[in-house]
Amino acid sequence: RYLYPFTNCTNCGPRYSIIEKLPYDRINTSMKIFEMCDECKKEYEDPHNRRFHAQPNACPVCGPKLELRDKKGNVISEKHDALLEAISAVKSGKIIALKGIGGFHLIADARNEKAVSELRKRKHREEKPLALMYPNIESVYCDCEVSEFEKRLLLSPESPIVLLKRKEEIEPAELVAPGNPYLGIMLPYSPLHHILMKGLAFPIVATSGNLSDEPICTDENEALLRLKDIADMFLVHNRPIVRHVDDSITRIVMNREMLTRRARGYAPLPIHINKNLPNLLAVGAHLKSNISVSVDNNVFVSQHIGDLETAEAYNAFKHVIDDLTNIYEVNAEAVVCDKHPNYLSTNYANHSGLNIKSIQHHYAHIASCMAENELEGNVLGVSWDGTGYGDDGTIWGGEFFLANEKSYKRIAHLMTFRLPGGEKAVKEIHRTALGLLYEIFGEKIFEKKDVIPVKNIPEKELIILQKMLAGNLNTPVTSSAGRLFDAVSAIIGISNYSHYEGQAAMQLEFAVDSMTTDEVYTFKLNDNIENNSDVKFIIDWEPIILGILEDLNKQISKNIISAKFHNTLANVILELAKKTGEKKVVLSGGCFQNKYLIEKTINLLQNNGYKPYWHQRVPTNDGGISLGQIAAAANNFYKGEN
Repeated sequence: RYLYPFTNCTNCGPRYSIIEKLPYDRINTSMKIFEMCDECKKEYEDPHNRRFHAQPNACPVCGPKLELRDKKGNVISEKHDALLEAISAVKSGKIIALKGIGGFHLIADARNEKAVSELRKRKHREEKPLALMYPNIESVYCDCEVSEFEKRLLLSPESPIVLLKRKEEIEPAELVAPGNPYLGIMLPYSPLHHILMKGLAFPIVATSGNLSDEPICTDENEALLRLKDIADMFLVHNRPIVRHVDDSITRIVMNREMLTRRARGYAPLPIHINKNLPNLLAVGAHLKSNISVSVDNNVFVSQHIGDLETAEAYNAFKHVIDDLTNIYEVNAEAVVCDKHPNYLSTNYANHSGLNIKSIQHHYAHIASCMAENELEGNVLGVSWDGTGYGDDGTIWGGEFFLANEKSYKRIAHLMTFRLPGGEKAVKEIHRTALGLLYEIFGEKIFEKKDVIPVKNIPEKELIILQKMLAGNLNTPVTSSAGRLFDAVSAIIGISNYSHYEGQAAMQLEFAVDSMTTDEVYTFKLNDNIENNSDVKFIIDWEPIILGILEDLNKQISKNIISAKFHNTLANVILELAKKTGEKKVVLSGGCFQNKYLIEKTINLLQNNGYKPYWHQRVPTNDGGISLGQIAAAANNFYKGEN
């Protein structure tokens, strides 16, 4: 088996990506098409052999084989020659589509700026960071700061992509992660990757084999169609991939692992719940989609699917539902979905023919974190993200709940403002900043030509935006913490556009850099005087923004302004905890992917006698929503009744 790229034993190798049904026997996997030779069969049937019942057991005589193909699908070379030619092609600056365990990677020399630029252009991925694969842990040390915990993660059986702090002078081109102090790095995790990286001996880009917003390719014929305009060559094999499984992404927060994408190595490992559950199917949200099913007292959370923006993604979503329910033989009594009426996942639920239970988006975040941490009873839930459909029909995202596993009350939220252009403001964040500033200054903001967002908006567009805000035309109301981050990023001149979700907020976080300060801006908790509302407080961010504008006039550095802004938000959470008296504080939602914000908040709460809880094995972003939907709905659905 020397240099055979499909070597396997009982402790490693593919499982979830090749299994068709339980139990995990060879006949129930995609390996059934490869009849074992006499030698492999002898190993497989010998209880004393380490390959005893290793279901993907194979060798060059009887197992899967490699082929290198051109864009038209013609075979250029086979077996080890195919691998050698692929290595040579990468060294010469070519882009290769590589079929791995759970789908295709697009790989290129990470040091080659021209190759990385061409990959971005072809993949339509402007600035979003690209994942890297390094030959070994020693090579990672050259380019990144690596703690013992991060080393263990890189070398773990799960072998996720780990976000590591980059050093100043590094091998990969700046285009790999422009303006980002972190690199997403993984090590070889399959025999094919090990042999490939041994031959290359330098870091490569290893990004998902897809076009932006589409699911990862799994079949060589599909890849030839979908990736023909991206890849120069295709290094493929003939072992079928039953289901797509992306690489997982994780980082260290408070000296613990925190997943931001749950897939290979982690999915569909169950989350244990301390009671028997009805059989439910939860279809998640719209972004970072996944699904969950409940069986007895376990919730099985599927692998990452992606944003349901395309027909391909929606088809993958439906396939994963069929797949997971079939594997675990789930006869769902009900389907649980988001309250947003226009989510494709909600649309699926509405046409499923099952009983439907809809769960408010931000409560699902809190319920997810409670389930992961096995919490029961009352908590203060802090649910901060970019977008979610609120109970009042507005866009929520900066919410405080008094919650338990059965119910919730929205007791506070960030002061609302308007988004000129709605969804357009999410990408053109100078619009978000203008909507925020309009809430403070009204029409006078259009006279303040020294304010950065106003200064950077062309006059014609400014006139249109003024009419929209004055006439309340296509300017939905939001309480979103994510949009507040965007607005501040634009106000202090860090970013005017967001080319991928969360970019402006990430850049605001990165602006803190190594700044250490406990300074904060003034903020107010206004008593809510609305009738028939559970909301007791509204967090008035106007003093925060005025303080930022004052600091800008004093030419205070962006690093200090960003640190003070983050510190202020952590103090807002502490103040709400004091007001409610709840000692258990649950932090969930996409904003808590921000390492500085969540660590500052956790430390502040702990130092003041509170018990903060956050996500670790389930994403804090919308990848955790489906788990929360089941956890919340389980108290309303019982076996045999609705």
